[in-house]
Amino acid sequence: MDNRPIGVFDSGVGGLTVLSEIIHLLPDENTVYFGDTLRFPYGPRDLNQVSHFVFKISEFLTGRNVKMLVVACNTSTAAALEDLKNNLKIPVIGVIEPGARTASNNTSNNRVGLIATKGTVESRAYEIAIKNINPRINLFSYAAPKLVELIEAGVLEGVKLQEVMSGYVDPLIKENIDVLILGCTHFPLIENQIISKYSGDFKVISSAVETAKDVKNTLEKFSLQNENSIKVINGTHVTKGSCGISGAGSTCIRQGPERTYYETGNASKFLEVGRMFLGGEISEVVRVKLDMGQ
Repeated sequence: MDNRPIGVFDSGVGGLTVLSEIIHLLPDENTVYFGDTLRFPYGPRDLNQVSHFVFKISEFLTGRNVKMLVVACNTSTAAALEDLKNNLKIPVIGVIEPGARTASNNTSNNRVGLIATKGTVESRAYEIAIKNINPRINLFSYAAPKLVELIEAGVLEGVKLQEVMSGYVDPLIKENIDVLILGCTHFPLIENQIISKYSGDFKVISSAVETAKDVKNTLEKFSLQNENSIKVINGTHVTKGSCGISGAGSTCIRQGPERTYYETGNASKFLEVGRMFLGGEISEVVRVKLDMGQ
């Protein structure tokens, strides 16, 4: 058993969608989240530069003794996932393969749509992942940078969001897709708006749920689960399931998981958007200065 935290990172608040699913599936796990809001967005950047950022963030998180790294950013996954796996001694999980796998399993007509960042689309990472699963599937991809910017700014509903969303999704409807991949971790924040507007036109696939499942399976595979320790108020420590202690002052108190949030920017909507999505989970966001060397 391993009580070290799971490290999760993204270029901004979008990765909170992945973190939310991890917390839902693994409520006893300690977590550390990092949002590089100073350098957001990653989508338009050169993938070599993104890879450099990713390794600096990974260095920061491994310095906080994380037991697993979750790359909760599609652009970062496309840019550096395999290199991270080859260079780190802890398990590393990205978000593209889980999304591609779920889309492949849910399409009936082999016509799948993707909205993502420019970097993710140009990397062809989803196309490659899907073709490896089922070469008969046709993928129709659209970069949706304005949609990412609106969500990061906290615009999660309203006329402006509907207009921008329609501009990216409507052309995919004309391609007769029956599955839409939300290929940016920001997009599940408006998943309900997409489903409401296009109800019945296609299935919406968010990689967040499947990524969380991969996290759980990996923890079990390597015996890295949190033991969910319990403390006794008289100072005696007991493990889960050992609350049958008699005597005065021996009431068991469950020790809640630790949740830590970091960001690099000073003017982001991290706390506001995070509270909208995770509720009371976020009480503080620690701002850090990370020397990226460029």
